[in-house]
Amino acid sequence: MSEAALITGEDGLARPSWASTDALMREYYDTEWGMPVRDEQGLYERISLEGFQAGLSWATILRKRPAFRAAFADFDPEAVAVFGDDDVERLMLDSGIVRNRAKINAAITNARATLALRDEGGLVEFVWSFQPDETPAPRSFAEIPSSSPESVALSKALRKKGFAFVGPTTMHALMEAIGMIDTHLVGSHRRGSSGVWT
Repeated sequence: MSEAALITGEDGLARPSWASTDALMREYYDTEWGMPVRDEQGLYERISLEGFQAGLSWATILRKRPAFRAAFADFDPEAVAVFGDDDVERLMLDSGIVRNRAKINAAITNARATLALRDEGGLVEFVWSFQPDETPAPRSFAEIPSSSPESVALSKALRKKGFAFVGPTTMHALMEAIGMIDTHLVGSHRRGSSGVWT
């Protein structure tokens, strides 16, 4: 990460360094990251992509997202839940996505687990029930935690429900991405913009 926590762009808006140079990352930061995701398909997609991101940069995943959506039936959990061995082999040959067998299998496993959760109120209600009572207010990257008691608890709970690739750090990143916590740096033009935290 850059020494400067926030960089003011030509448009006069302050963003973190990771969202300041790459146009795709800036667009994602300005319009999507940290905004509430409260639909099953959208949340299943985020969980899937966060799983694929493990060990890689988010920029890599974001660039491949159109190919991921094409390969995984737009992340419709009902469609992905019936993927079989032939689909796994097809996906392993798809150069547009991350070709990692364990992560591909996890996405299929998680689609099935998502459908099973419908009997208990659904994925969205389940995940959002782990929203903490307060959110961090970081002034620097060093103040942004990589996990939290809530992300640890969410990780354990999802694993009990049959989900895979949902470790505490991955779930913390999910919580940031879907607005469950607001880790926009204080001073960023996006701080407090989700409507979840005031």
